[in-house]
Amino acid sequence: MDANRSRPRVGHIQFLNCLPLYWGLARTGTLLDLELTKDSPEKLSASLVAGELDIAPITLVEFLKNADDLVAFPDLAVGCDGPVMSCVIVSQVPLAQLDGARVALGSTSRTSVRLAQLMLAERYDVHPDYFSCPPDLGLMMQEAEAAVLIGDAALRASLHDAPRLGLEVHDLGTMWKEWTGLPFVFAVWAARREYAEREPETVRQVHEAFLASRDLSLEEVTKVAEQAARWEAFDAELLERYFTTLDFRFGADQLAGVREFARRTGPTTGFPADVDVRLLAPAATA
Repeated sequence: MDANRSRPRVGHIQFLNCLPLYWGLARTGTLLDLELTKDSPEKLSASLVAGELDIAPITLVEFLKNADDLVAFPDLAVGCDGPVMSCVIVSQVPLAQLDGARVALGSTSRTSVRLAQLMLAERYDVHPDYFSCPPDLGLMMQEAEAAVLIGDAALRASLHDAPRLGLEVHDLGTMWKEWTGLPFVFAVWAARREYAEREPETVRQVHEAFLASRDLSLEEVTKVAEQAARWEAFDAELLERYFTTLDFRFGADQLAGVREFARRTGPTTGFPADVDVRLLAPAATA
């Protein structure tokens, strides 16, 4: 980065699903060039929208609601093309029996919640009584027939707790793929439009650094998984499967999935069904 510029304020999601996007930054020393803020997806999204961050991951719903003020990074996202493993509905009964039943929402992530609600309403024609609570599966099942969980809590619930308790696990990525034939994107990386216009070279360099970090992490995914397993409640084999199940791309197919989600849910979620997704332009070549 140009030493005369202030370091860009960049967000970092503290979930395992983002580890491959940041692991390589530490390896290359690029972290030294960023003012990194770690937080939940919801708080980072709010900070980017408020202008407290220059560049950050942002949940899909919040990106679409604020698309006029943001520019998405191409080929960089957290999503899936089939199973996702960490965005699930855990249920005591078949999903078709949830009409009017209590369903606990263990996250404030509007993207995952909206996807779950969309699946239940349009695929299963059920309209549960939703309520929010901490992402503790045992407590959830005391008060609800089913629960929506994301991130590390979803991994723990679906891989450890649900099988032990005899509960059904429904992967929302798989459900979306079966329904639409498209990938699903849970979060994109974006810059504030005014910052991208003011500091185009810095934004380009941050984008390239994240792409390089992702590529290095996936090349050395066994090592990434082994290191993560030292402090996580999952073994290295499972983490490697998880990291290679996730889809970190944001190309034409992923954009089609975003547009399909917007078409189906936009008018009831707070953005136009035909919302314009602005992508960062490729660097000019000599």
